[in-house]
Amino acid sequence: QVQLVESGGGLVQPGGSLRLSCAASVSILSINTLAWYRQAPEKQRELVAAITSGGSTNYAGSVKGRFTISRDNAKNTVYLQMNSLKPEDTANYYCNARVALVNAYWGQGTQVTVSA
Repeated sequence: QVQLVESGGGLVQPGGSLRLSCAASVSILSINTLAWYRQAPEKQRELVAAITSGGSTNYAGSVKGRFTISRDNAKNTVYLQMNSLKPEDTANYYCNARVALVNAYWGQGTQVTVSA
């Protein structure tokens, strides 16, 4: 069982920045893909960014150029640096880890609210 704990959410003004962290209970070298998803009320959960064990990254078009996903293997942590935040970025952000082919794990989420 892989446990994931998110942190770093909060209230920020439009144009501001936040950095989300997701700490894993196992070495992230054993995790095939780490990803951030988000879900706003009454909306589908959507992929925001992902990074593979090989270092390849993928971003949703709506955040490309503003968000950066990265990892620190020594700390077993994946980050999401969010810059130039917009009100439409407001959502609960979830960390996701995929191990092997069919095993996936989720954190509890951290709320990000972008408002003046």
